[in-house]
Amino acid sequence: MSQESVKAALMQAIAGIQGNPGAAKVVFRADTQLEEDVRCCAQVREFAPIIVDEPPELGGKDAGANPVELLLVALGACQEIMYSAYASVMGVQLDGVKVNLRGYLDLRGLFGLDPAIPAGYQKVIFETEVSSTADEATLRKLVQTVESHCPVLDTLVRAIEVHGSVKLNGKVLEAEPLAA
Repeated sequence: MSQESVKAALMQAIAGIQGNPGAAKVVFRADTQLEEDVRCCAQVREFAPIIVDEPPELGGKDAGANPVELLLVALGACQEIMYSAYASVMGVQLDGVKVNLRGYLDLRGLFGLDPAIPAGYQKVIFETEVSSTADEATLRKLVQTVESHCPVLDTLVRAIEVHGSVKLNGKVLEAEPLAA
């Protein structure tokens, strides 16, 4: 898909939403299932299943990326997609975009060894490399636009509502609300 076809698709989507604001509300879905040990299988739309596993030191067989690695992948890919999308709409020629990410996690939180340490990432750092012949002012505007509209970045930096439920042998298990 060329930059012009990306722009055309996005402009058509924007026009559709402007004509029918209710069309802006979408739901994305994924289904996952534990397969064996700590290996899981994820299904998104009609794509091939995604294998999710842990490295051997965390009980897995390294058959795929683990969930916290996939979170980094989601952020990096979302940034790259947003650069492509907004560059096409803004008429900015991109020669390349690459994102390097690191997530810092303390396993004491994961294993419940210290209640003061969160189970998830304590810090995520991403470094984006953009190659373009556009002028610096244009690229600064592109960067600001991408970073203020990237859905995954927004989800990570903003508190959002998350609800879950558990069925135990087909019966809903009443549980405490999820911690904030």
